[in-house]
Formats: sequence, structure tokens, C-alpha cells
Amino acid sequence: MDKGSLTLKLPRWIRRFVKEHSRMCYDPQERMEWVVELARETLFRRSGGPFAAAIFDMETEHMVAAGVNMVTSLSCSVLHAEIVAIMAAQQRYKDFDLSCVGSGRFQLVTSAEPCTMCLGAIVWSGVQSVICGARDEDARAIGFDEGPKPTDWVGELRSRGIEVIRDVRRGEAAQILTEYKTLGRKIYNSRRTGSD
Repeated sequence: MDKGSLTLKLPRWIRRFVKEHSRMCYDPQERMEWVVELARETLFRRSGGPFAAAIFDMETEHMVAAGVNMVTSLSCSVLHAEIVAIMAAQQRYKDFDLSCVGSGRFQLVTSAEPCTMCLGAIVWSGVQSVICGARDEDARAIGFDEGPKPTDWVGELRSRGIEVIRDVRRGEAAQILTEYKTLGRKIYNSRRTGSD
């Protein structure tokens, strides 16, 4: 890699996964089902942490960008699934503000509630709503550090015009986290606590 450039490539299998699982997703349950399938595939493929996310166009009901956690596979702490999905959507539309492109109505669907870093990225991304599967406490229960989020982070997003829907297929999404830990995969955070 040239020292003056940065290139992010999603794992090769994602393109095939997206093609094979392409479908219109009409409601939060269907969208989360799609993201949970992606998280499960990420677990199987060992592409990084046990998280997945996708950006959906709320007008067309189509998925426009997928993201998986690549923290451990690419040794980069900022490559959370939400960040990767947001980056992919912004690159697709060649704009840093998704509210200004296409229908302007994009939804982030994430297999777990956002951590502190992802919460900040959501605020600046231009998405209009967020759907979450597993809760913050589900990720913390297996050892992940979600950071110092505002107690009323949902209210903070809503005050900025971003709708939040929680607990969509929470059990399925949380089960992937549990499987990740059971398999002995790396629980990473800044203090190097947890499994190695």
C-alpha cells in the first residue's frame, strides 16, 4: 500500500452473499433477518467480530450497502460493521451526507446497538433511522467494551431526527454474540481484556 493512500476492501465472499441473498425487505423484521444472516456468515467466515450492518433505501426497500466487522481481520479498531456499511453507502453515492442523495431516506440496520464510536458516525452519516438487534448489554455480557454512551442515546438520536427501533430479532442477534464467545474468538477492546 502506498503510504499516502488508504484502501478498504470488503471480504470477497460478501459480494456473493449479497447476490445470493438479494431481495426486497419491506419491514424491520425482514431487514434484520437479512443482517442477522450476514452476521452469521461473518461468524462462519471468520471475517472479524460477530457484527453486521446494512444500509437500506426506505423508498425502494433495497439494501444499498453491507458492512461487516473487520477489526480483527484487518487490525483496525474503527472497522465496525456500522462504520463499514456507512462508508460503503457514501462511496456508492459519492457523498458524505446520505440525506442528500437518492431518496434521501436511508436506514441503518445493525445486528447490535451502536457503540460510542458508531453512535457518532450515525449522527454525521445522514441516515434517517436505525434498527438494532442485540442490546448493548448483550455485547457487554460477552466482554465487549461499548464505550461511554449517553444514557439516553436513543433520545439523542431522535432529537436529531433519527428514528430508533430496538430489539428487532434481539434473541437471534444476541445468539450470534454468544456463539462467537463459545467458539473462543477474540473479544477485543482497548484494554486487551477478554479472550485471546
